[in-house]
Amino acid sequence: MEQLILTHEQIQFKVRRIAYQIYEANVNTEEIIIAGIEGGGIKFAKKIISILRKITATEITLCKVIMDKNNPLKSGVSTSIPEEAYQNKSIVLVDDVLNSGTTLIYGVHHFLRTPLKQLKTAVLVNRNHKKYPVKADYKGISLSTSLQEHVNVFFEAKNDRVFLN
Repeated sequence: MEQLILTHEQIQFKVRRIAYQIYEANVNTEEIIIAGIEGGGIKFAKKIISILRKITATEITLCKVIMDKNNPLKSGVSTSIPEEAYQNKSIVLVDDVLNSGTTLIYGVHHFLRTPLKQLKTAVLVNRNHKKYPVKADYKGISLSTSLQEHVNVFFEAKNDRVFLN
């Protein structure tokens, strides 16, 4: 049975709140790198960027984080921009759902090989089933779910939504 968790309007509110939190944490920063994990993370990152560009003159750069979410150790992690482009910068690593933490921890590990100003994480849904010591610095909603339940995030024009089934 599918249960609606977040409506389009609720997601828009959460995106805006997260964007303001990122802005406040980087108020004196010249550039913010928003690194979206391929799939739902990049879609969520683009939504955050659209709000950030309305509220700050700070340079905002989109970085796509590419990995095989089912086997990130084997596939490795790469980014759409070169390492020099994010060195000594403020990075926010973005994904749609934080479940076990595997995807975020491998993304964090990739960026930690380079000197950074700061590295934060943002997710729309935090499920609290972590098997790695990674947390979401910015989160839309925290859900207490069973391991058998699944969160589905849909980013569609004027019809974003999150379901639990």
